Amino acid sequence: MVDKPPPPRSGRDRIKTLAQAALNADVTVDQLDTILSGMSEALTDLNQTMSGMNGTLEYFEETLVVFNSTLSRIDELAPRLDAVVARMEGIVERVERIVGVGEAVISPLAATESAIRGVVSAIRRQGR
Repeated sequence: MVDKPPPPRSGRDRIKTLAQAALNADVTVDQLDTILSGMSEALTDLNQTMSGMNGTLEYFEETLVVFNSTLSRIDELAPRLDAVVARMEGIVERVERIVGVGEAVISPLAATESAIRGVVSAIRRQGR
């Protein structure tokens, strides 16, 4: 079977087809315009968000600089604090020795006091 070519179109059919194509193109252009407007708004919002993020990152960087400075000062103070702790430990050891000596000195006095109280109590009981 041999294919027959389509019959030639009239001028009216051609104009009708071209008009429909122009209308379709116009609708497509309107749709693209709407999409591009939406994208423009989205990009504006994204730009504002990025500006806010840049400000936040700058603040974070400044905070880290201060934090690092503080850590450096603490590192510088650590040896001095160790020295203070060592001196305090020495003082505590001396106080413990003094308390031990005081307890040793008071121990015989406490025993003597207890014995004297016992004697006084015994004399009071006999006197009754």
